[in-house]
Amino acid sequence: MLSPAGGSQAPHHPACVVTAVERQVVVSVTPDRLPALRRRIQAVLITTQILGGLGVATGIALAAVLAKEVSGTESLSGLAPTATVAGTAVLSLPLAALMTARGRRPGLVLAYLIGAVGAAVTVVAARVGSFPLLLCGMAAFGAASSANLQARFAAADLAEPERRARAISLVVWATTIGAVLGPNIAAPAGRSVTGLGIPATAGPFLWAAGIFLISALVVAVLLRPDPLLTARALAPAEEGSPAARSLRAGVAAVAASPRARLAVVTVAVVHTAMVSVMSMTPVDLAHHGAGIDLIGLVISGHIAGMYAFAPLMGRLSDRLGRLSGIGLAVGLLACAVFLAGTAGGSHRQTAVGLFVLGLGWSAGLVSGSALLTDSVPQPARAAAQGLSDLVMNASAGVGGAVAGLVVAKASYGWLNLAAACLLLPLAALALLTRGRRAEGVPAGD
Repeated sequence: MLSPAGGSQAPHHPACVVTAVERQVVVSVTPDRLPALRRRIQAVLITTQILGGLGVATGIALAAVLAKEVSGTESLSGLAPTATVAGTAVLSLPLAALMTARGRRPGLVLAYLIGAVGAAVTVVAARVGSFPLLLCGMAAFGAASSANLQARFAAADLAEPERRARAISLVVWATTIGAVLGPNIAAPAGRSVTGLGIPATAGPFLWAAGIFLISALVVAVLLRPDPLLTARALAPAEEGSPAARSLRAGVAAVAASPRARLAVVTVAVVHTAMVSVMSMTPVDLAHHGAGIDLIGLVISGHIAGMYAFAPLMGRLSDRLGRLSGIGLAVGLLACAVFLAGTAGGSHRQTAVGLFVLGLGWSAGLVSGSALLTDSVPQPARAAAQGLSDLVMNASAGVGGAVAGLVVAKASYGWLNLAAACLLLPLAALALLTRGRRAEGVPAGD
């Protein structure tokens, strides 16, 4: 609790439990230092997001090709990226539990270290030709993606409520740099290891391992004081018993709040719709005569839509409100699947559809993440955020797998129609939530 003089003292609320670490943070952080602290933490998170995005994109660029080489069959090549998505989902809750107990820094450091180990295991698997070991490495590699996702919530820990979406969006935007550079350095990364007896397709994973180690070092050294512990220490009136910070408390907080439920559903639906359509677009483009260069250009435009305009989506969400941001996401995604699903052989229309698909994903992820942070008590936020990422990645994993079956049995157009159907319950839930009385919601909602 901050003293009137600008100093600080330990809270004495009977229901309040503050650890020694948090009490020390309270003593060291005063209101006049908060703006500078916010800027420094955001700079560190942006740096690690660039590095983490670079590592993930560098490795994942050739994951399917590497899986085909190691397994000896194209039919198993899709299991490598699927294993990464599964690893991201499975590790979301344990990492959230660690952050809930110890803060953001230990969780992010551990996630990047696990990702580095997974990348190294993938290289070993390629060297010895073991497909099961390759899948294990790819699953652990997914921990780095989990770290990149959790970083957006770390940016929101100390942000003012009316600027939360912008704080999240800047960290999401930083992924653009790594996501664009990663695939472009995959080829030189592959050539750099051929003299070591490592397959060229495994070279990007060796580079990714080094990048993740650097990311872990940056977080361990520079992410101080811990943003989550600082936020708790500066809001002691909301602190309860240690049980209030448990995973069970996070699940209960989401279940008790209609707005939190909407936030979790929003992030899961927009991510599932995006992954399902995006993953099968190269197949449809190739079916209509597109070459590798054109396919790469379409996917690059899609990635630009996902990340480059995130700050705009954050500003709109803060100014117009979270529910308006979610409504924008639904509208953009509906337009995207209509354009892509009715493109036929028009490569230009498909490209426009994929770009709009990225914009819709960006609006939904930023607004949904901010709404979730707004809607649950501070002690339960880390757990609720981990739950959201688990649901998001698990749903997208299922969606990606089902997408292939839909296209194989029906068509790419039917896949887009199925994605549109996912948006209907989200739109209905958003309208229902808007009709209820808002409690403690930032301006604009």
